[in-house]
Amino acid sequence: MAHSYTRNHIHLVFSTKERRNIIQKEMQPKLWAYLAGVSKNYEMIAVAIGGTENHVHILFHLSPKLALAKAVQFLKGNSSKWMGEQGIEFLWQEGYGAFSASSSNLDAVARYIRTQEAHHRKFSFEEEFRAILKKHGVEYDPKYVLG
Repeated sequence: MAHSYTRNHIHLVFSTKERRNIIQKEMQPKLWAYLAGVSKNYEMIAVAIGGTENHVHILFHLSPKLALAKAVQFLKGNSSKWMGEQGIEFLWQEGYGAFSASSSNLDAVARYIRTQEAHHRKFSFEEEFRAILKKHGVEYDPKYVLG
């Protein structure tokens, strides 16, 4: 793609199927590193990855060669398969939330992602996800927002 210049910052959020707490604390750094590797393999740049036992946040630069849905498919599919190879029966939720992040706000979003454990001492994933949707002006049906 000669003469094409892009920098699309995406804050991606998705949970485990049924928000089950199956990403054990000792497995989290390994999974986050694996997701960073998947990002690199598909020409995405992972800026920050974090989460808890039941969800993950990824701040990354989306490659101009990929549609967002395809990037999410690569991240979720490869990591789910890898978790299975680690002996963990594992599935991600069907959907996801993806939000643009401005260049001027990247440090704040990365800090937020890296401090998920502390953040979730105060707020559940469900409360957090609804707040992110509201912040970004995303309309949703409360009956279906969390699958």
